Amino acid sequence: MAVQRLILRSRRVVTPDGLAPAEVVVEGERIAGIEPIGGRRAAPANVEDLGDLVLMPGIVDAHVHVNEPGRTEWEGFAHATRAAAAGGVTTLADMPLNSDPVTTSVEALAAKRAAAEGQCWVDVGFHAGIVPANAARRDQILDLDARGVLAWKAFLCDSGLADFPASTRADLEAAMPVLAEAGARLLVHAELARDA
Repeated sequence: MAVQRLILRSRRVVTPDGLAPAEVVVEGERIAGIEPIGGRRAAPANVEDLGDLVLMPGIVDAHVHVNEPGRTEWEGFAHATRAAAAGGVTTLADMPLNSDPVTTSVEALAAKRAAAEGQCWVDVGFHAGIVPANAARRDQILDLDARGVLAWKAFLCDSGLADFPASTRADLEAAMPVLAEAGARLLVHAELARDA
């Protein structure tokens, strides 16, 4: 089957060199190139002229709390991703807490993905959490990482959820070599609670 081609034309395309008139060539679901207006086309394509509307890369929001499953009434995938699309966000990265279960195990990640199935208006990726229960569990960290989590989140203070407790120094010292072995990123919510 031939790959469908679409050309998006605008007099204001954001390019690596700045704002310019151009055509963005899309093949299937991928941007194949940026060409001058009226450039040579190797294959037929549908052309949509956007006039003076700005055509730019989508925004990636790397810190979103989609509360589904478990707390969907706060905000679920349908609402979060529709709002993201309306604001120009084309990809969001879901944080591992505020849903139930929190994303600290392979099973919880599977539940998150199942909840998102068929509801997303934009691309969605998932962060996983480092908590005392999995910090020293090399197998759990590597299993989750192998399933494509984007990064790992840990708190040094109370997260506000009992099922996502703060990590200690010992927890991080146990988890960090495994994360380094996997080439994973660790995001640390770095507040330290002060004694009153």
